[in-house]
Amino acid sequence: MASTNLSRFRINEIVESSVRKKKGRLVGLGRRTRSVPPSSAPPPFVDPEVLTAQLKDKDDRISLLETQMAAQQAGYEAQRRLNQQMMEMMQRMYPNEMFPHVSDP
Repeated sequence: MASTNLSRFRINEIVESSVRKKKGRLVGLGRRTRSVPPSSAPPPFVDPEVLTAQLKDKDDRISLLETQMAAQQAGYEAQRRLNQQMMEMMQRMYPNEMFPHVSDP
């Protein structure tokens, strides 16, 4: 690719002035780049019912995850209590032994 000191705007002006047009469009070239970024275009229309259904689906998934997390947390708590009971039993059975202190996760 050849190097030039011309700006992209100036190059576009030269091309537009030298390429023939048909119905206001440049013939033989791809789409012209917009001067305004595409992000400024309004978002496409989405049916409110579709959005409502998507939100309900996400709400249902969040609710399911919260239920699963609560069950998992209850399982962790039950295991922690069981571990504590086992440690107390081992300390009673072997009072002269030193057992490591296990901190809660």
